[in-house]
Amino acid sequence: MYILLFLAWIIFNGQITFEICWMGLIFSAVIYAFCCKFLNLSFKKDINMCKKVGQIIRYLVVLLVEIFKANIACLKVVISSKYECEPAIVRFKADLKSDFAVVVLADSITLTPGTITVLHEGNELTVHCLDKSFAEGLDNSIFVKLLKEFEK
Repeated sequence: MYILLFLAWIIFNGQITFEICWMGLIFSAVIYAFCCKFLNLSFKKDINMCKKVGQIIRYLVVLLVEIFKANIACLKVVISSKYECEPAIVRFKADLKSDFAVVVLADSITLTPGTITVLHEGNELTVHCLDKSFAEGLDNSIFVKLLKEFEK
C-alpha cells in the first residue's frame, strides 16, 4: 500500500522532481502509518495481498465477462416484446468464511445488470432479480467459487 500511495502522489503531481519524490516518500509513510494504526493494516497483510494479485486479476476478468453476458441477457428481456419478465427476490446463504468475501460477492452481484443485492445479513444475501432466470445458480456461481479459492 505504501508503494501505491507513493505512486498516487507522483501521478497527482504530474511531474517527477527530487523535492516531489522526497515529500511523497514522507507523506506516504505518514499516511501508511496512520492506516496501519487505525485501519487494521499491516505490512504482512500487504505482502499476502501481493501474493494474490493473480487471483484478483482473474476475478476482475471473470466479473467483466459476467457483466457483459448479463448486459446481453437484460437487453434480450427488455427488447423482446414476447417475453414476460418475472421479477424475483431470492435469499441464499453464501458459503464464505470472511465478511470481506461476502461483501465482494454482494457488490459483484449488484454490478451485474439485472440483479441487485437488497440485503446483507451475515452470510445471507437477499437479491432482487429482473427475471427469475437470473436467480438460478446464485448460491454456487463462479463468483462464489473464485472467492472460496481466494479465502484459502
